[in-house]
Amino acid sequence: MTFHVVLGAGPTGTATALRLAESGDDVRVITRRGTGPSHARIELVAADASNADTLTALAEGAATLINCAAPAYNRWPEETPALSAALLGAAERTGAGYVNLSNIYGYGSVDGSLSDDLPMRPTTIKGRVRARMYLDGLAAHEAGRLRFAEVRPGDFLGGDAIAMFNLLIGPQTLAGKEVVFPADLDATRSWTYIGDVASTLVAVARSEQSWGRAWHTPQTSEMSVREIAIRFAEAAGVPAPEIREMTPLELHTAVLADPIMAESAEMQYLYLRPSVIDWSRTAAAFDLKPTPLDDVLRETAAVLR
Repeated sequence: MTFHVVLGAGPTGTATALRLAESGDDVRVITRRGTGPSHARIELVAADASNADTLTALAEGAATLINCAAPAYNRWPEETPALSAALLGAAERTGAGYVNLSNIYGYGSVDGSLSDDLPMRPTTIKGRVRARMYLDGLAAHEAGRLRFAEVRPGDFLGGDAIAMFNLLIGPQTLAGKEVVFPADLDATRSWTYIGDVASTLVAVARSEQSWGRAWHTPQTSEMSVREIAIRFAEAAGVPAPEIREMTPLELHTAVLADPIMAESAEMQYLYLRPSVIDWSRTAAAFDLKPTPLDDVLRETAAVLR
């Protein structure tokens, strides 16, 4: 029976572990507190995954090591290097294929659509953290030390997603309140359903053609913030919200009040211009289709309520 190790039991890690287990594979989910989804084929383990010896012992015999874990958003520069080194060490020592869940931060500011073969040209601290994690994995793969691949989604959607949509759009719309968002409200964006991210991670982990490169996830929709807020209201059966762009003063106040918002400020450039992800290579390689947007929005409304 095929055995996988999944790091992290947030929304994406949980969805990935369940997809693997429901298809008949065994899964070991590693988190600091031993939390995670309940399933007969899933073993929950409490451990510090940034300890290379610990992670190696837990990954012995695994076909793949799928990383859906990340330090707290405001601790990325300090804590990611140890996690990355442990993942590389465990993959090399056990022979498990290493699949890393990342994002588009490493590309930096790009004109036009984002293809998965763009070079890493980060312009922010968190972008440099993500780029280094990818480049280290790729270098180890090209040196023949391990098998490595990366998966990159767009803006998360889904009822359980830890996402800007669920922080600043969904709850306000359901409550009949004004939506205030720090973005160009009419710039087109790619939106990615958590379930489709999990499906991509599983497909990449199981395919021999996936190694040595990055893969973009299927995109549920390409819409502006304004358009998706209105579409969400329609799917939820509530009036369309009033929506406006957050002023610099409001953003400054939010940054001062919340450490996570403070960390988001350097990434605002992603919301001030179009950000459309090209996932054509993924579509050609795998039998994956995005979940219909209205299904995603109805699920999100049900959870947020």
